Amino acid sequence: MPPPLPRPQRIDVQIAVVSLASGLALWALGLHMQTDRLLGAAWALLPLFALAALELLRSTMPQTALALATCALVFDQFTSGNLASVMMFTDIMYAAVVYGTPAAARRIPLTTGAITVAVTLGLLAWWREPEAVLAGVLTGIVSFGPAATGVLVRNHREAAAAAKLRAEQTALLAEMDRAQAVTAERARMARELHDMVANHLSAIAIHSTAALSLDDPATSKDALAVIRENSVQGLAEMRRLIGILRDDSGDLEPAASPTLDGLAALLDTARTNGLDVTLDDARAADGPKLPAPVELAAYRIVQESLTNALKHASPGRVTVTLTQEPRALRVRVTSPYDDPAGPRAPGSGAGLVGMRERTELLGGTFESGPETSPQSEGGGKVWTVSVTLPVDPADEGAKE
Repeated sequence: MPPPLPRPQRIDVQIAVVSLASGLALWALGLHMQTDRLLGAAWALLPLFALAALELLRSTMPQTALALATCALVFDQFTSGNLASVMMFTDIMYAAVVYGTPAAARRIPLTTGAITVAVTLGLLAWWREPEAVLAGVLTGIVSFGPAATGVLVRNHREAAAAAKLRAEQTALLAEMDRAQAVTAERARMARELHDMVANHLSAIAIHSTAALSLDDPATSKDALAVIRENSVQGLAEMRRLIGILRDDSGDLEPAASPTLDGLAALLDTARTNGLDVTLDDARAADGPKLPAPVELAAYRIVQESLTNALKHASPGRVTVTLTQEPRALRVRVTSPYDDPAGPRAPGSGAGLVGMRERTELLGGTFESGPETSPQSEGGGKVWTVSVTLPVDPADEGAKE
């Protein structure tokens, strides 16, 4: 079955009714546009009703309406004519450009313009009177004028629609950027919170377990001292993080971010917590200062590695090695590893994820896992965290 014809819009019906009523009033008053035509005044009603009916199709079937309206207007020239019929034709011409296809919108103004010129020249050649120019002007007003107006209106509507689409796309991109920024900030806050507090809480958990499991006043006193020290340090770190979150200055990183100069204090804290840890800093003493993001990432990676060693490592020495290369900083942390049954303190499992994220944000490489240690007797295993953080020499010079 063929698809049903589209229903006319309300404005189309209103235009058709008003135009038909106006045309009938003009016809009843005997106001005609032409005299001495082949057909009488009654014949002018036929194109009037036809054009009124075609007004119902002006927006739903504009090209069909224009083709039939052209035939009706030509027939109207053989009658006494009606001003309402001409006005309806101009409206249908306008609607064909505004509501028609893009190809029709380009073709109709060119066609009507060519018709206007042809009629003007033809009448001049036939009549050889200046009045022929007036006839050509009237032809342009009836045909080319509405088509040109339709082009202007259509271009304006298309520009408005394109501007609205761009605004919607811009708003969507802005929302996506906002969501990504919120996600990135939440991930940064999670890394900072984990790195700041996890080390202290792990030490508290391990030493509190020792104090509860061993009935030795001296051991319990030492454990409580370590617990108090880590509690105070953890509370200070939490206050610093809260201060960062409350800061509305727009500085995403704290002004006093940890640097590699604080590794000695970090290792002293780890030794207090019971780790046998050494630092092998192969960097030149007078070497260029590293960019702040690289120093912060290296510090946090060492801090998290020591926290993991405190929870998981077997008894033995933990080694932290720093190597400065022309375009990279290498960080390597090794700790004894013999597949323990479980951690000595609970963990979230986010430590390795956070270290990898910090490394990838700077475009570096991150590796971790067990490997055989050539220094240990019997080929013992160590857990190794190896990180390479790229450093741009130009940035190094700018930091000095």
